[in-house]
Amino acid sequence: MDKIELFEKCLEYRVSTDTRKIEKGDLFLALKGDNFDGNQYCETAIEQGAAICITDNLNIANSTNIFFVPDGLQFLQELANYKRQRLHIPIIGITGSNGKTTNKELIHAVLSTSFNTSATKGNLNNHIGVPLTLLEIPSDCEIAIVEMGANQPNDIIELCEIAEPNYGLITNIGAAHLEGFGSLEGVLKTKKQLFDFLGKNKSNTIIYNADDSILSAIIPDVNQFGFGQNQDLKSTSVKATPFLQFSYSYKDYSSPILQTNLVGDYNINNFLAAISFGILFKIPFEKINQALKDYKPSNNRSQLTITERNELIVDCYNANPTSMTAALKNMSQITGKEKICILGDMLEMGAESSKEHQKIIELANSYNLQTYFVGKEFKKELPNSSNVYENTHELIENLNLSEIKNKIILLKGSRGIQLEKLIEYL
Repeated sequence: MDKIELFEKCLEYRVSTDTRKIEKGDLFLALKGDNFDGNQYCETAIEQGAAICITDNLNIANSTNIFFVPDGLQFLQELANYKRQRLHIPIIGITGSNGKTTNKELIHAVLSTSFNTSATKGNLNNHIGVPLTLLEIPSDCEIAIVEMGANQPNDIIELCEIAEPNYGLITNIGAAHLEGFGSLEGVLKTKKQLFDFLGKNKSNTIIYNADDSILSAIIPDVNQFGFGQNQDLKSTSVKATPFLQFSYSYKDYSSPILQTNLVGDYNINNFLAAISFGILFKIPFEKINQALKDYKPSNNRSQLTITERNELIVDCYNANPTSMTAALKNMSQITGKEKICILGDMLEMGAESSKEHQKIIELANSYNLQTYFVGKEFKKELPNSSNVYENTHELIENLNLSEIKNKIILLKGSRGIQLEKLIEYL
């Protein structure tokens, strides 16, 4: 059969790339990587109930239920784009250095009050995850939200060409994944590819933080909706104690004070972005407000966890200089309780790692915050310090965590440091 016929056949099934998660009647699409070859599991997938398989190994194809394609990954991406072109719905693309997932979830919460809305699950935001996200969009979906991650040049334009978004949000541009990008300029060049793509059609819409001079300077000639202190949509009060409370106004409307379940005043722009989408899609303010108040974070992002002994601000899903600085600033503003910061390495910083970790050490000291540092990068900067540990296990073994009581504690670091393992001890 030709490619279009194969596309049509494949869209009849749920797509899986992992035989451990195969369900009866699925399509198994074999992918290859540096350390794995999914082609060797095609027969296993059939035995486990897969209806058909896609392989780029001609030797195992049979044209009955195992079909050959020249390149499995390319086929996955082309299949996803084929489906996207059949979806006559708005697709929102979200990228940025910090806050992508929080924005995705807040926007989803708002839009779901009035529309059948689909969004990226977990962190499926790369060259494999975005196609899988598109392929999982149900036929009755009215709006889809696609998170787009990047760790090297041109990642975003590749994802845009697959997902073809017609709405876009860049949360911010910061020093993240510098190992792959090489510099902050490399981050900017790649992230702005979302705006560049949207700029190809003037009917597309960009939502942006107008108080961010970097973002304001890269917007093409398309529909724009800005939020910020000189815009129609702006915050009118912001307070974090530590949960964020805020109010906002839009033209003649003034909101009541909204009590949220997110920690840190740095989340205000995330809420304003979600409100922006609510306004664009004509959702009543009462529904927008209720959705924002009801939203509760998960996956160790700006979560307040109360244990028998302490209050923990758990924000250890990822970390880079921008998000680490915001978290420390927020801790410095909290009053009424003794505070402790436990900071883990910021990974994938490349040649800038030493300089950026030293800046965070200096910032914590400038705020006079009691701080423990975890990870090899911090250890390099503080080789003789008694408050630095090479890994989380070493901290657990050497610091008497059970004696820490009645404190508010920040856990902030990259996912690879696994600071969440400390929660049960605090």
